Amino acid sequence: MNVPLLDLKLQYASIKDECLKVTEDIYNSQHFILGPHVEALESEIGSYCGADYAVGVSSGTDALLISLMAAGVGSGDKVLTSPYTFFATAGAIARVGAIPVFVDIDPDTYNLSPESLDRIIENMPAEEKRRVKAIIPVHLYGQCADMDEITAIAQQNEWLIIEDAAQAIGSEYKGKRAGALGEFGCFSFFPSKNLGGFGDGGIVTTGSRQFYDMLVILRVHGGHPKYYHRYIGGNFRLDALQAAIVSIKLKHLDTWTAGRQANAERYRRMFEDEGLTDYIKVPVEKHDRHIYNQFVIEIPGERDQLKDFLLKNNIGCEIYYPVPLHLQACFSYLGYKTGDFPHAEYAAGHSLAIPVYPELTEPQQSYVVETIKAFRNGSR
Repeated sequence: MNVPLLDLKLQYASIKDECLKVTEDIYNSQHFILGPHVEALESEIGSYCGADYAVGVSSGTDALLISLMAAGVGSGDKVLTSPYTFFATAGAIARVGAIPVFVDIDPDTYNLSPESLDRIIENMPAEEKRRVKAIIPVHLYGQCADMDEITAIAQQNEWLIIEDAAQAIGSEYKGKRAGALGEFGCFSFFPSKNLGGFGDGGIVTTGSRQFYDMLVILRVHGGHPKYYHRYIGGNFRLDALQAAIVSIKLKHLDTWTAGRQANAERYRRMFEDEGLTDYIKVPVEKHDRHIYNQFVIEIPGERDQLKDFLLKNNIGCEIYYPVPLHLQACFSYLGYKTGDFPHAEYAAGHSLAIPVYPELTEPQQSYVVETIKAFRNGSR
């Protein structure tokens, strides 16, 4: 049996006719950059996330970058974030000339730990603390971070919150959706995301008219009106084709999310029925609505060997992320070392994502669980 980590061909088959029609309309119009399809998607995403405004951009990475720029974060400023996330989170901070300050994660959710955040701040010299401008909590794998505690810390210190919600569209925290929990919410439409386009794309949500206006200006090289520049922005424009495809997919997103959630629950039952709960740690659902961008298990040992065994048996799997950001070579100048963030380092060494996409069948899931059981029982 073949079980890919993600099978987008099945998803496409269900929306193919809609996609072909809208792309033909765009080809006929020859209006490819921004325009009515982008404006419509911005309205739809804002409504879906419970945010007043949304600005379509060129990628999830650029969503982070333009948000930092709109917030005025720049050279010498500091931004607190997680060391256990995709590179773009910290990369965007460095690209605006600011300094990432890493905070360890909650070992159950993999999200930024408020307790670790408190400790970092308590030990931070007053001069350094004054240089902090923002916190970027990451809603990793589809579950929101502990936003009450993080928000309280941010408000106490007058720091902005920029949500990295690239993997979390539709996830909820105490009745509010990702993207409406901070000053900015940053989303990715990379094809593998729960809501993905047919190429790169992203969007930023905000509740502030002032930030919205700045995002719109910065998106087109900082020009306002055209060819007149008070600011230096970038080419962060979302194209009409991606916006139209994402808009079509958005209508199906809640159904697809329900499929992912059902598959996650089935995995839990299967692991328990097969006596694997003492060997496999399944994702912890701490908050309202986990949307399962990934289903990440933890294995006490031999994670890499299990990965190889699954791949050998035609089961897709992936390590997100094998090297935490504080140990990446490009951030060596920050002075971090092994042991500084033990929970992030443990997750990097013991976690593995297995298939959870909505079209995944029960027999396929059974095969995944049976193969893991065979490995634990000594098959290699």
